[in-house]
Amino acid sequence: MADKTVTEMAPTCRVVRPGRDTNAKQQLLHAAGISADTVGAKGIHMQLVTIPALARAKAHKHEGHETAIYMLSGKSGVWFGEELEQHLFVSAGEFFYIPANMPHLPYNPSEEGACVAVVARTDPHDEESVVLLEDLDALFPQPVGAYKLPRTSPKASGER
Repeated sequence: MADKTVTEMAPTCRVVRPGRDTNAKQQLLHAAGISADTVGAKGIHMQLVTIPALARAKAHKHEGHETAIYMLSGKSGVWFGEELEQHLFVSAGEFFYIPANMPHLPYNPSEEGACVAVVARTDPHDEESVVLLEDLDALFPQPVGAYKLPRTSPKASGER
């Protein structure tokens, strides 16, 4: 009899060590933790995400899925909204919520260190719900160092 895959096994408690960092569709480094693939999760995915110094993700959204983030270290800027017209910073020790279908583009303004966060999403699959938004991505060309101060926008809100 062949071995069963994780998704075919009966649900049970498991300890999972973070997987190796992989480059996700949206150009963030992910270390898989809890997911459909690792434990057979049905409604949640949890991972470590790292944004290297002066790096940024591609503009994207998670279709149909909410995201909750806890920043472990560093400070990340996030552009969000239908036209990425809003901006917030998320610092170590803070939580951040992203509603389902919300376009966003996180980045690391630091020249000195990476941002590391625990990310949980209602999609049990790693990247199934990721939708890249190339038209919005073009609003923020590289290099990311230019993002240290938010761009001027009359609609920008939530600055700290």
